[in-house]
Amino acid sequence: MIRDFAIIGATASGKSGLAIELAEKFNSNILSIDSLSIYREFDIVSAKPTSDELKRVLHFGVNEVNPDEKSSVQNFIEIYRNAKKISNESGKSLIIVGGSSFYLKSLLVGLSELPKIDETINLEVSKKLENIERAYLTLKEIDPEYCNGIEMNDRYRIGRGWEIYLSTEEKPSIYFEKNPPKPIISQDTPIYNIDIDRTILRSKIRQRTENMIKDGLIDEVERVISKYGRNIQPAKAIGVKETLEFLDGDIEDLERLTYLISTHTGQLAKRQQTFNRTQFKNFNALSEPIEKLKESIERDIFC
Repeated sequence: MIRDFAIIGATASGKSGLAIELAEKFNSNILSIDSLSIYREFDIVSAKPTSDELKRVLHFGVNEVNPDEKSSVQNFIEIYRNAKKISNESGKSLIIVGGSSFYLKSLLVGLSELPKIDETINLEVSKKLENIERAYLTLKEIDPEYCNGIEMNDRYRIGRGWEIYLSTEEKPSIYFEKNPPKPIISQDTPIYNIDIDRTILRSKIRQRTENMIKDGLIDEVERVISKYGRNIQPAKAIGVKETLEFLDGDIEDLERLTYLISTHTGQLAKRQQTFNRTQFKNFNALSEPIEKLKESIERDIFC
């Protein structure tokens, strides 16, 4: 029996291709933990698996929601539970792979059960988030403990704090103390972190960005945004926001567009590498030739 395992790493590090190869070898399914691939219609900018790859291996977490729908950690956990149920029923293991490893961290740590949020509170929180700085500072006055470590632009956690406070009339820190999280997957789940030299990674990111533009990135963003509008969650994603600036005339040419997307993606990759090193203490670093990596994983995951 093959154990479930996870492959994490910075964007453009090659983890998705490795996961597909291993899934075919081990007859496994894949759960993508990518915050953009979850959206339908954003295919090029998210660098999601091709239609052929999606046919070859059953993927979860890809093309799950429309661009104008909200995606959250809770939403992702439900996708995981469905993926695990279907995989168990078919006798297959699940390979968790992607760059948004905060989702993996959420599976390991778990989430507290949240109060029911009615539509009135949803609307009130949305209104507060229109001025994110004021929403953050006011919440910090109410509950400095909860806001400790939260960035002022973290709409998700600021919004979640307000939802809890308005629904329960309790400080979020007190609420979470009364409702501690419960792990969703085993702490012993093998985790493999692909660690690539940053100079090599920057080159890969630049090449991938050039290929995206060549493959129709601009047309894709223009088409999806014209259909759903700009007030959607993925409009803030790297690759989408720069392309919108290009379409607005704020970025003058394709070379500048390529540079900005590559630079911002490189900055994201650096943050991802830092997060992975600090948040996953027991991962296996993968920096060997690809054949040795596959051998290493195969030795570990048979139980």
